[in-house]
Amino acid sequence: MRAFLVDDEALALKRLARMLAATGRVEIAGQSTDPAQAVDAIRAAKPDVLFLDIEMPGMTGFQMLSRIDPQPLVVFTTAYGQYALEAFGVNSIDYLLKPIEAAQLDRALDKIDRMRGGAEPRPEIRKLLERVAALAGQAAQAPYPERIASRIGERVEFVDLARVTHFFASDKLTYAATASKNYVVDHTIQELEQKLDPRKFLRIHRATLLNLDYIHELHAWFAGRMMVRLKDEKRTELSVSRDRVRALKERLGV
Repeated sequence: MRAFLVDDEALALKRLARMLAATGRVEIAGQSTDPAQAVDAIRAAKPDVLFLDIEMPGMTGFQMLSRIDPQPLVVFTTAYGQYALEAFGVNSIDYLLKPIEAAQLDRALDKIDRMRGGAEPRPEIRKLLERVAALAGQAAQAPYPERIASRIGERVEFVDLARVTHFFASDKLTYAATASKNYVVDHTIQELEQKLDPRKFLRIHRATLLNLDYIHELHAWFAGRMMVRLKDEKRTELSVSRDRVRALKERLGV
């Protein structure tokens, strides 16, 4: 089968291309880190299947997909909130959670083979996009939390999110960092990214979710990365991974 890959993270794109090539079942018809430019390339390449990231700066995978006609079979390569996962289930769309594992990939390729051979019905992409839009609208109307719970033994303490400079993961635990102390919270960084107000909190590293209100300075760093210095008393410095620099700059308008 011929596949086109779209992911704004160059390293993730290379890894997926390498994994697909290793299966011996896929020809890479094209790949792109820019969703806007990918639209015309996909129309020209006419791939059998599109491996598509969802969370991309400037244009989501759903928005990109709505501009492609006719649409190839699609395998999404990240989870985009609970409302999207529900939509996937309704429309039998496959998705791969990053980091993608070989067993996941083989399962998706088997499913595509069945669809191409007529043994399994092709999903209705238009209905998926309509469902995602409807559920996204419902999610947008839901209020974001203003506090988060931190459980210590039998005691639960509530922390105002306005006090949290950032969340970070360390030693299989997630912490909410404040000026006074770090609080353990019962959520992963990915869960917090979906749960909290995206106008306030932005993921700048796989293990860091930043409160944008606390940014004091940005500094260029080596290997295309950046460093953020916070306006807390400790002048905390946080690393911005290379694949998330563009999103941070766009959010800050720099």
